[in-house]
Amino acid sequence: MLNIKASRKAKNRSIELNMAPLIDMVFILLIFFLVTTSFVRETGVDINRPTAATAVSKEKANILVGITKDDRIFMDRREIDIRAVRANVERALAENPEGAVIVVADRESRTGIAVNVMDECKLAGAKNVSLGAGLPSEAK
Repeated sequence: MLNIKASRKAKNRSIELNMAPLIDMVFILLIFFLVTTSFVRETGVDINRPTAATAVSKEKANILVGITKDDRIFMDRREIDIRAVRANVERALAENPEGAVIVVADRESRTGIAVNVMDECKLAGAKNVSLGAGLPSEAK
């Protein structure tokens, strides 16, 4: 038999949707993606890199030092002096001890500046210092 009173109570009952688990899940996903994302630190300037047939792409987090065509040195999107390269690389290596230092020099920059920057990076304690070159497919 149909219970009329029970069916009327069921119609008057409001349906609740608990949002707390959904919000918790969204925050957990956000934290997961922030922790697992590798942030790329750019030099802060546009550099016309020379290409090399033997160039390989490095996927690990790297410490980038940029040299423009007018021999200005950039690191972490700010210009630094040649005397400050060592201290900046030491600080970056303290944050990421396994990071490789890549000196990205413009094709029109002087070789002497690039050599001095690489020397300062080695003096800062960097074990892996290399000169950045563009892949042949990146040639302009």
